[in-house]
Amino acid sequence: MSEAVEYLITALDGTDAAAPDRRLAVRDEHLAGAQKLAERGELLSGGAILDDGGRMIGSSMHVAFADEAAFRAWYDAEPYILGGVWQDISIRPMRIFRPAL
Repeated sequence: MSEAVEYLITALDGTDAAAPDRRLAVRDEHLAGAQKLAERGELLSGGAILDDGGRMIGSSMHVAFADEAAFRAWYDAEPYILGGVWQDISIRPMRIFRPAL
């Protein structure tokens, strides 16, 4: 059995004039997918990155998957990837700190 993998994804949108329209065109699909990830326990946190004016210019997600193949399957089908929304993407392995309560 493969070990679970966790990633921190920081993804900035394109900066061209059409970038906001690309984001809005697939935003509902992206959010529906994020909800499914959360229900399965695969989305640990996430949200929009905002500029100084409060406009969405990117996303941050902390995800956990059973293995690399499951992560790759999600990533390759992510609407913000397929829709050309995210243009500058950083994917870093991480391990979340889970304090004992």
